[in-house]
Amino acid sequence: MQFSNLARSNHFIWSEYLGLVLALICCPLLFGHGAAAQSSFPIGVEQAIKRSGIPKESISVAVTEIPSAANPKPQSRSILNWRDEVAMNPASTIKLLTTLVALDVLGPKYRWKTELFTDGAIKNGTLKGNIYFVGHGDPKWIPEELDRLTKQLRALGIQRIDGNLIFDRSAYTKQVMEELTIDGETLRAYNVPPDPLLFAFRTLSFQINPNKNNDGFQISYTPKLARFSIQNDIIMSSAPCDGAKRNLRLEIVPNPLEVGASQVKNKSTIQWQAIFTGELPQNCRGVTYNVVKFDPDTFLTLGFTAAWEDAGGLWVRPPRGQAGSVPVYARPLLSIEGLSLLDAAEDINKFSNNVMARQVFLTLALEKIGKPADIELAKGVVQAWLNQRGLDFPELVIENGSGLSRNEAISARNLNSLLIAAQNLPIAETFTSTLPAAGSEGTMRNRLINQLRKFLHLKKKPEARIKTGSLNNVRTISGYVFSKSGRIYAVTSFINDPKANRGQEVHDQLLTWLLEDGPDPKDAR
Repeated sequence: MQFSNLARSNHFIWSEYLGLVLALICCPLLFGHGAAAQSSFPIGVEQAIKRSGIPKESISVAVTEIPSAANPKPQSRSILNWRDEVAMNPASTIKLLTTLVALDVLGPKYRWKTELFTDGAIKNGTLKGNIYFVGHGDPKWIPEELDRLTKQLRALGIQRIDGNLIFDRSAYTKQVMEELTIDGETLRAYNVPPDPLLFAFRTLSFQINPNKNNDGFQISYTPKLARFSIQNDIIMSSAPCDGAKRNLRLEIVPNPLEVGASQVKNKSTIQWQAIFTGELPQNCRGVTYNVVKFDPDTFLTLGFTAAWEDAGGLWVRPPRGQAGSVPVYARPLLSIEGLSLLDAAEDINKFSNNVMARQVFLTLALEKIGKPADIELAKGVVQAWLNQRGLDFPELVIENGSGLSRNEAISARNLNSLLIAAQNLPIAETFTSTLPAAGSEGTMRNRLINQLRKFLHLKKKPEARIKTGSLNNVRTISGYVFSKSGRIYAVTSFINDPKANRGQEVHDQLLTWLLEDGPDPKDAR
């Protein structure tokens, strides 16, 4: 019986092999469309690689022509392959996988919501009881959204609040919200961890400009926080502005002039002060200083308090904010919707926002499986989607879906396969629109400007829609190039090397080559 099965198995293998050989002999267009992919770099790219000093063994490239009006053949055609099967760190280009799956599974019109409950009642304009905030992972819960929420509270007839603020973050597991970084920089905005109630990216953003008399600096900040002030001790200098922020120092402390030692233990009464010291050149304008200082509960408490007071609301006593759960006897106050998934995907891909990508990734688990969401559940949703689409990526490693990782990995070939698959989905144009256009948007705003100027005379301008990625020792690109003749190329290139920061010219030369139509179009016949 075993021999019979083996014989049948061998017969099947040889039949498949013979069929493959005949197909290669008789029907080469099925596999190469008449031309083999290049395994060497175009001249411009080759020269850029030499100037960079980056070893070719640290580079991986996949370029595929996608059927289009200019090339209506039924299958995609491989144009350039260089170590494209090797698993490499994709940095932020992995956000393409996160956003594509989310757009296809949840739909571009999907919106996050934030809910408010209370265990009290409204009487004579006073809400006597606690307010419970229930978050569902809105990736961009910005001050404007908080202003809208407080105005809706006022519309319920609430003039005063006599209670505390309780923050329910049960949508995520605790492990997801831990402050783990790949570089130890916990005060940097790009390292903010996910939070179902992520207010203003938990980031204080200071803007510094010369005052009207040009004899000092004025400092503003966002989002507005209650019981928060700025002490400006910046000295104006005549030094060059380049790298000037290195000479600035910021410390955020409880204000000793406002708070006694016994009060510091009570966060509801602390007055916070941002103290700026150091030097800044007088010709520096629009200097931005971002910092993550407060824990999530304190930051949201100070933000909501300020928004409530700006809306004309009052407090019977200063509120305390703390983590907790909504009791079963609480009743709903209101529910507010945030931005759409399409808007979030544009921010993620055009400006490479890490925590937004992580929250979209977790939303897949939250919506398809339920709370609490975690990384493993989200990975399962992504893998199920890949399986459904017939995409086999055995080398794929997802750690958080944002690319802010030393462990995430994929091959250039398979990330390109994802781009090709995207063009067969109903959301193809929507997905493409979320990628930054070279020369005008996001992380590609200052790229390929001169190269694109050469095509201004053309009625239909060529375009490069490219997601970028950057980590120490990593530079990556992935996206679409629409060439001057109307051809469409999917392109992915990874550089993983200590000299990767020299790789921008390499990638720009590759994109320029494709804008100019890459290989001779005659090769495609």
